[in-house]
Amino acid sequence: MSHHPAFHRDQFLEELDTEVIDTGEEEGRPYAVLADTLFYPEGGGQPADRGQLNEASVIDVQKDGDRIRHYLDRPAQTGPAHLALDWRRRWDHMQQHTAQHVLTAVALRDFGWRTTAFHLGPEVSDIELEVPKLERRDLDHLEQAVADEIRANRRVTYKEAQVEDFDRLGVRSRLLPEGFAGTVRLVDIEGLDLNTCGGTHLRSTAEIGTLCLLGTETMRGGSRVYFVAGDRVRISMAAHEARNLRLRSLLDTGDDELADVISLRIAREKDLARTTRRLSEELAEAAALSLATRPDPVIDAHWNERDMAFLQKVARTLAEAAPAKVALLTAESGDAAVFAVVAGDESGIDPAEIGPRVAGALGGRGGGRSPVFQGKAESLANRDEALRILRDG
Repeated sequence: MSHHPAFHRDQFLEELDTEVIDTGEEEGRPYAVLADTLFYPEGGGQPADRGQLNEASVIDVQKDGDRIRHYLDRPAQTGPAHLALDWRRRWDHMQQHTAQHVLTAVALRDFGWRTTAFHLGPEVSDIELEVPKLERRDLDHLEQAVADEIRANRRVTYKEAQVEDFDRLGVRSRLLPEGFAGTVRLVDIEGLDLNTCGGTHLRSTAEIGTLCLLGTETMRGGSRVYFVAGDRVRISMAAHEARNLRLRSLLDTGDDELADVISLRIAREKDLARTTRRLSEELAEAAALSLATRPDPVIDAHWNERDMAFLQKVARTLAEAAPAKVALLTAESGDAAVFAVVAGDESGIDPAEIGPRVAGALGGRGGGRSPVFQGKAESLANRDEALRILRDG
């Protein structure tokens, strides 16, 4: 491979004829090494390119020292190779990466917020800023300042420089290995930013199109800012409008009332959930008091469409109301089956001792402390065996 691979010589090149000079396999994944490549390898926060190598799909690209490995969906042979880039993916990466440079430069220049890290995700990207907290108005000001730089149509070019010349040139980023010496690739956004970077970028800030700041969260004393740029803004807006259209249809309301209507529905759902829990607890208490009146020393009860919370309420109420009784309580809801062993203080039974035996009969596991042992059952088919264990004590 020449000193500068094709993805650096011409970042808008979509096809290339070259040669496969070596092949291999790593953990079951075949790979090829090429004499030249237009596929950018993952690095510097930018994901790898994808595309085709002859008939094989390029599914990942990684650096291996001075070589670049192209991981394929099938083995390749040494010899001539025609490369075809997944251009839509490359274009997206260039839009996000160039937007990140602009966002980082503007945040530092206009607000004094230094970027400590960034991540270009498959749907949403983010940068981490050295600022403890950002309000929505801060994001709005930052977004507007970035929009101004996009409209300014600043040229994006590349140059190489020695590390010792960084101060003279005004290079922003110095994130290089300790003791590094030699030539470094710089990305120059005309009049805005000069930064060390090996990634792929657009020809001008205007090609970004637009940038939208989605929100922020506090982390490690700084703030993470989420953004989308370029075509992703259009895709995000289309998805957002599709969701809104469905919500407007479901709730029979307009955009302006959506938030209020949804808030009201959520409040009603919470009230309903609280009422349901209260009624379930009252039903469990009534069921326990009814069971306590049975003359049998060992009580057997089962419910459908009830959960462990219901069983726990029944079990503890029953233990208080009938301290001399023992009970096996079971419930099913969908594919889930649960059980509880109740042994009151006057029953002479230790639930911690007998509970695991009952659980074993039901093919389950459990735990707990007096007066209740509870757990999940694989099946309730052996309830009779579980009851026998309780009756035998």
